[in-house]
Amino acid sequence: MPGPTLIRAPPPDPAKSVIENVLELTPLTSVAPDIFTNTRSLTRTRELWHPPGARGVYGGAVIAQCLSAAQQSIPSPSPFNGHAVFLIHSMHCYFVLAGDATIPIVYYVERVRDGKSFITRTVQARQKGKCIFTTTLSFMREASAGQRTIDHGWNMSEEAVARLNVALGEQDTASDIDAEALGVQGYGPFESIRLPIENNTSSDIQTKKTRQWIKARGRISSTDKPEFHLPALAYMSDSYFIGTVARVHNLWRFSSSGNDRGRAKTKSPSMAKMEDEENSDADKERPRASIGMMVSLDHTIYFHRPREIKADEWMLSENESPWSGDGRGLVFQRIWNRNGVLVATCVQEGLVRLAQDELPKSKL
Repeated sequence: MPGPTLIRAPPPDPAKSVIENVLELTPLTSVAPDIFTNTRSLTRTRELWHPPGARGVYGGAVIAQCLSAAQQSIPSPSPFNGHAVFLIHSMHCYFVLAGDATIPIVYYVERVRDGKSFITRTVQARQKGKCIFTTTLSFMREASAGQRTIDHGWNMSEEAVARLNVALGEQDTASDIDAEALGVQGYGPFESIRLPIENNTSSDIQTKKTRQWIKARGRISSTDKPEFHLPALAYMSDSYFIGTVARVHNLWRFSSSGNDRGRAKTKSPSMAKMEDEENSDADKERPRASIGMMVSLDHTIYFHRPREIKADEWMLSENESPWSGDGRGLVFQRIWNRNGVLVATCVQEGLVRLAQDELPKSKL
């Protein structure tokens, strides 16, 4: 049963997409300004996903809800500010404690600075009085760079586009990564088509690339308002992010593997699907070590083209890991829209510890 809540959530809005209902916040204006919560109700659409075997809730949901909360503190265009429009261009996040899916999260927004060209906000996500997540966000005034600018960006893989067209031609709708795992039981808020690892047989780990096409399920209600699409992209950006390190190193991530004797072998459909996908791109010629612990430490998103982000249309996510060591791994992610425009770049570092061999017990 859902845990106690500060305020009962309204029922899901059928006019909104699933991901909008998942990420919707309720302002606690009776408590103080700039405080929000992910209110819970008996419907699962407001519950945050707790991944199988993870320490806490899905990090992408907290990232996205922090962005949603911060956006609500940004002044609207008016004669007093010259009709200025400010959109997010970067957010830098730290995961502090594991989030508990059974109780509400309260988001506290601090208005750090309101400038002519940039606005700065910090958001803390708290449970039981403790900070579980913190982020600093910077919003930039549109069209403030002048008429002359410099422009360049990574090109999107044409081969990845061809694979998307083939996949969409083979099925009416793309398969979920995992309906249960995406936040709403039986009906996930976004869809994904996972592609084979590029350079998977290379001995140079840093040259391998994992790729997937992603998009929000259904249509986002306000198609012309980026503030509805940007949190959706933030939500999806955490999908298989630090897991890239495990994939390019051919590591086994699931405790239900044959290496874990004595543990429960019962698998949910979602876990079975994730294991099948993990095996599909594994290097069968190499022995597989197992992950002992893998958690995200931080997460950064640079929003290059906020108005060109349409989260309910297909976007290509490409991940690569330039480094791992000392029990940590680093991953870079590039996200293009369907037109081949690089709309976002993300960076994440995570704890990636291998399961250690048990020391022989002393006979003394």
